[in-house]
Amino acid sequence: MSVREQNSRKRILMGEDNNALTWLIILNALFFVSILFIKVIYDLTTGHAAVTDNNIDKWVSVPAEGYRLLSRPWTIFTYMFSHNSIWYLISSLLWLWCFGYILQDLAGNNKLFPVYLYGGFFGGLIFIVTAYAIPAMHANADAYSLMGAGTSIMAVAVATTALTPGYRIFPMLNGGIPLWVLTLIFVAIDFGTIGLSNGAVAAAHIGSGLTGFLFVHQLRKGNDLGAWLTNFSNWINNLFNPEKKYHNEDHYYKTTRKPYEKTHHFSQQKLDEILDKINEQGYHFLTEEEKDFLKKASKENI
Repeated sequence: MSVREQNSRKRILMGEDNNALTWLIILNALFFVSILFIKVIYDLTTGHAAVTDNNIDKWVSVPAEGYRLLSRPWTIFTYMFSHNSIWYLISSLLWLWCFGYILQDLAGNNKLFPVYLYGGFFGGLIFIVTAYAIPAMHANADAYSLMGAGTSIMAVAVATTALTPGYRIFPMLNGGIPLWVLTLIFVAIDFGTIGLSNGAVAAAHIGSGLTGFLFVHQLRKGNDLGAWLTNFSNWINNLFNPEKKYHNEDHYYKTTRKPYEKTHHFSQQKLDEILDKINEQGYHFLTEEEKDFLKKASKENI
């Protein structure tokens, strides 16, 4: 991808209302602050910090015992936004921003949230299944749980790398560093940390990474597995934001000709449609004709 083509793409800014990366960062931060606040109140009431941490964490983390999950089904979703230390939260958000920004830039704004949720959901299920499959863990299943965004971030990292392994970061450094190198560093650090935990957590991360790969594999075949989630999100957004902009033409001077209008060789409407497609699906899903049109339009400075 040339520099001119990269500059002509419609990038998603962190401050935009529909930025999935921003919302994921906000949700993780809010969960951490909320859990910390509850722990402080609970600790002031009981006076036992260790007991407080254990009692609160078990209500937001995925238990290794399946029957406990039936009594706390919401944990399959809350665990991927919950962290039990500030350093775990900071490291998770840094990796999420790193891979999430690239995925959002290349595949559009509507792919990050589904990959994050799918990776966390299937990773949590694999954690429980593995805990049952390992006899030593099954005997002490009540001592294990899954908590943190690491599982979901693994899915985002693998999905981003599978989508465009040749993508380069820091292009000013001798042409840039391939994305797969950064992914290998992340995986090494992630599994190095998991080694201090247990095999079920490692299996959850492997399963989550596989989920991210399969998501991109289906996306390349034209099957958007996150379309239903996007449609549901749009429905909710329209439900709570019913305002529509109306224009009263009576307040404007009616004429069929503008005082001044610059004429381009290219259709502005078609250019807007292509930019919207990049925003929703990513640059790599443009046809060759659309890429040529975008390249020529950038030379015209539309």
